Amino acid sequence: MRRNLNDLLAFVTVAREGSFTRAAALLGVTQSALSQAIRGLEERLRIRLLTRTTRSVAPTPAGERLMQAIGHRFDEIEAELDALTALRDKPAGTVRITCGDYVLHSVLLPRLAPLLRAYPDVTLEFDVNYGLRDIVADRFDAGVRLGNTIDKDMIAVPIGAPLRMAVVASPDYFATHPVPKTPHDLTAHNCINQRMPTSGGLYVWDFERRGRRLNVRVDGRLIFNTTQPQVDAALAGLGLTLLPEDEVAAHIEAGRLVRVLQDWCPPFAGYHLYYPSRRQPSPAFALVVEALRLPEPRTGRR
Repeated sequence: MRRNLNDLLAFVTVAREGSFTRAAALLGVTQSALSQAIRGLEERLRIRLLTRTTRSVAPTPAGERLMQAIGHRFDEIEAELDALTALRDKPAGTVRITCGDYVLHSVLLPRLAPLLRAYPDVTLEFDVNYGLRDIVADRFDAGVRLGNTIDKDMIAVPIGAPLRMAVVASPDYFATHPVPKTPHDLTAHNCINQRMPTSGGLYVWDFERRGRRLNVRVDGRLIFNTTQPQVDAALAGLGLTLLPEDEVAAHIEAGRLVRVLQDWCPPFAGYHLYYPSRRQPSPAFALVVEALRLPEPRTGRR
């Protein structure tokens, strides 16, 4: 008996997404049609593949076994179909990237805009997310992170220069508060905190000078989970914040923010595009990598 591969694809998508709503949106079908497809597959196999509750959907042991057996097969088929675009006159296909909003508008869009104009059949999808997404499980082609946070089994391509952190506050804030001389002085200040999306805890401010490292747990009356509100709060004189210097450089240069403790903030690896080492790049993805890759530094001959 010939199996219906559409039903198997429906099952794989629901199992991965953990939601009929999200899976239906990805597949471009109605939820009722998707439920009917899963139900028909389970009836033909005479076994339950998914456990459904009012809040979530999860594979049963049989469903897990089926996922492990066939899930990667659909990925391989999709990769091969993408690779076929190499035989076209111009590359085509969709490239999905997860990243933060600042690097999206400051690096990715400016560098990829020429690519979109040159290749009308290439589509880019961006997922703005501050969590450490599993790009393999979530089926992204690539992600963007700071270089020191990328797993060793990933290929990491530098797309930005080394960065430094910057402790900043407004001139109005320092008009009524002393300038901190050491990181320990921050405990007496009103600091703007960031809630980490992965752990759920507050970001611990870390510093280093001449090989000496310090971690400081700061306190304050404002907590955000993204960076732009921290900039806005600092500009409003509501406290000190610690952010990558490129996000506040224009405000420092204009005098709207004042930088302190600069000698405690050494450089570190900047933004990198990363993707699985076992991934077979499609022509469209290869174009994206080359468009984002930093040019090799030129070395003059003596």
